[in-house]
Amino acid sequence: MSEQSPAEDTREGYPGALPEYAERVLEVAERIPPGRVMTYGDVAEWLEDEGGEREAPSGKGGGRRVGPRQVGRVMALYGGAVPWWRVVRADGALLPGHELRALDHYRAEGTPLKEAGRSAEGHLPRLDMRRARWDGGTVAEVHT
Repeated sequence: MSEQSPAEDTREGYPGALPEYAERVLEVAERIPPGRVMTYGDVAEWLEDEGGEREAPSGKGGGRRVGPRQVGRVMALYGGAVPWWRVVRADGALLPGHELRALDHYRAEGTPLKEAGRSAEGHLPRLDMRRARWDGGTVAEVHT
């Protein structure tokens, strides 16, 4: 979703391949059912709970804990090939710069939304996080 070039991968034999932690973030995004969402923090927590990537390469010889910001970075750099609109901010606000595209996806999938009040800037709805948030468990029916 970003115009920036992907960071170089350090894995041997895979020039230009995604870093392993980026692949894992994208795998989680692909598992989120239509009509449901996970926050950036939910994805980071999921990776930890699954015994997965706890540290991302920092590019300076050490690692750093994978958290919401790192998940957001992965989604910005590599998320265009997965259902990016299902990985969201915790406050339910639509992704700045991609609001209308995301809104089209949410409406097509029946993702629960909270309509914006007349005083809300741009009159764009927010995600109804209480109803739309997915915990990574069994796929459940979306409450509309």
